[in-house]
Amino acid sequence: MSENTGKRFSVTELGNPGKPRGSAGKEMLCGMNERHYAVTGWALGFLELLPDSRVLDIGCGGGETLRRMAGYIKDGHLTGVDHSPLSVEMSIARNRESIDDGKMDIICASVSELSFENDSFDRIITVESFYFWPDPENDLREVLRVLDSGGIFLITADIHGDAELSGEDRENIAKYGLFNPTIDEFRKLLENAGFREVKIHTKESTNWICAEGRK
Repeated sequence: MSENTGKRFSVTELGNPGKPRGSAGKEMLCGMNERHYAVTGWALGFLELLPDSRVLDIGCGGGETLRRMAGYIKDGHLTGVDHSPLSVEMSIARNRESIDDGKMDIICASVSELSFENDSFDRIITVESFYFWPDPENDLREVLRVLDSGGIFLITADIHGDAELSGEDRENIAKYGLFNPTIDEFRKLLENAGFREVKIHTKESTNWICAEGRK
């Protein structure tokens, strides 16, 4: 509770979902690992992971998506990026074995400036982070740059602009300034960035979306 105003702040407010920080951010990231487990599993079915895939997870958060994908990768490599030092710290802790084995790296970086060579990855995913990208149109072009020819990119979220959202969802969109495109807007964003074979997947009886593009 704020000492000055008496206003109560949620863990999400204190932890800052756009760039998690502090003890509240740690608690929030742990909760996200659990809450996003089902939608992530659904989306991974579209990623077509192979044992030798070179994978990038943008906005890796608490590291659970990386941990799950590591189970598919034998001769390939996984990289996680997040602009939150706390997220990087937690992702490293959750994936220590894969990192020590040389199968994974996790770095602090922004999607707007990815420090990788062109065509570095053949699989790229972002889970529940696209809401916060600073410049979606240009950031998608940066993703396309580091994606190899024939590679797959997925944007995964549990809400979208065409969904029947709850009052709480609408309140959070306004409170945190979330970028929440419609299905058609997702398609146009990917196509305008240069992705091909764009597909928009939704799941019946949910608000889930997985926007897919290839290079």
